Amino acid sequence: MRKLGIMAVTMLLTVTNVFAQTFTLKSNELGGQFTNKHYLNGMGYTGENQSPQLYWENAPGGTKSFAITMYDLDAPTGSGFWHWVVFNIPADINELQSGAGDVNKDLMPAGAIQSNTDMGVPGYAGAAPPEGAPHRYLITVYAVDKILDLDQKTTPAYIGFNLYFSTLAKASLVIYGQKPSLRLQQ
Repeated sequence: MRKLGIMAVTMLLTVTNVFAQTFTLKSNELGGQFTNKHYLNGMGYTGENQSPQLYWENAPGGTKSFAITMYDLDAPTGSGFWHWVVFNIPADINELQSGAGDVNKDLMPAGAIQSNTDMGVPGYAGAAPPEGAPHRYLITVYAVDKILDLDQKTTPAYIGFNLYFSTLAKASLVIYGQKPSLRLQQ
C-alpha cells in the first residue's frame, strides 16, 4: 500500500512538473491589439514603429539560441508578410525590451541578427494593414538547437526553412491590427 502511495505522489509530481514547464511567450505591453506604438510610421500610418517588449520562459533543455518572428497572416500578398525576423539570440537571454527591433539603437543582445523583412530592410517593420478586416500578427519565439549559420541578408523564408529543422519548441502570441476606416461625411 505504501508503494502505491509513493507511486501516486511521484506520478502527480511528474505530471505537475510537465505542465508547469510549458515554453511560453509573453509581453508586458501587448494586449489583444497593437497600439500606435507598434504601427509603422509610413504607408498612411503615423505610428512609432517600435517593436514590442517580449519575454519567454521555460525553454527546453538543449536550447542553444532563440529566434523571433512577426508575420502578418492576412497580408494581401498570397504569402503573408514578414515584419520582423531575429535569430541567434543567445540562449541565456529571455527578454527583448521594447524598441529592440530598431537596428540603430543597438538594443539587441550581442550575437543576435536582425535579418531583412519583407520591406527589404533589417529590423522591425511595424504593422500597416490596409483598410478592411483586422489582420492577425503571429509573433513567435523559437527555441533553437544550434546557432544558425546565416546572415542579415538571408530571406525570411530561408530562415524559416532553417528554423523548421532546428526548432526544439516554439511559443506564439496572436495580436490584431486594423486600419481605422475613413468615415463618410454626410
